[in-house]
Amino acid sequence: MRPFMIAIALMLAAAPPLQAAEVPAHIAASVAAAERSAADRERDARDKPALLMEFAGITEGMVIADVFGGGGYWTELLARAVGPQGHVRLVNNPPYLQFAAKEFKPRFEGDRLPNTEQRLVESCDLKLGRDAFDLIVIFMSYHDLYYVDEKGGWPAIDAGSFLDQLHDALKPDGRLLIIDHAAVAGSGSAPAQDLHRIDEAFAKHDIESHGFGLEKTWDGLRNPGDDLSKIVFDPAVRGKTDRFTQLYVRH
Repeated sequence: MRPFMIAIALMLAAAPPLQAAEVPAHIAASVAAAERSAADRERDARDKPALLMEFAGITEGMVIADVFGGGGYWTELLARAVGPQGHVRLVNNPPYLQFAAKEFKPRFEGDRLPNTEQRLVESCDLKLGRDAFDLIVIFMSYHDLYYVDEKGGWPAIDAGSFLDQLHDALKPDGRLLIIDHAAVAGSGSAPAQDLHRIDEAFAKHDIESHGFGLEKTWDGLRNPGDDLSKIVFDPAVRGKTDRFTQLYVRH
């Protein structure tokens, strides 16, 4: 067995509550694809993509938007999982694209992921259309709706309008998947500014107030050893923060 296949098998076997036998073949094949980079496969150990995609119900033929997906780590995984009949759109604003430029170019050059497209937009107009997507995913970026750094090139975002755009872009009963860095309970959106974290109860209330209902949660990315007090870029917690996972359905 090739080394990366061994790594995937060990990851699936060791990560409750889902078991390796429950991960569909198209998802397992997406993660195990030989064409994926060594850096991406190394990242898999912390992000558990096979288990997360199984939780989200990724099926072949789905149309998905990866919003603020940066360099496209998840875009590639999702594109491989949905197959040639599916489609994944990576949506970045200028700061996200600039942040991930080094990773972005080699991932998409040479049409290596033909069932994907990349869009550069402003947050006030995501250009997602209406009733277009089965699933929208936001990995570690929802908190940025409440982060402001005008001098650094990140102007304030109208979070309500942003969420309304996501709602309108989903097909009836479409899903919204949110994964983010947890903050201290009751802290609301304030930690987004200094810690790049957000309170998961705030997230639920916020998102549900824009026409979504929380369908289920997953604890596979939790880390009780994170005391939630450090910025997510602190070496002590970087790559191992306590992360919450919420799947919403459009009402």
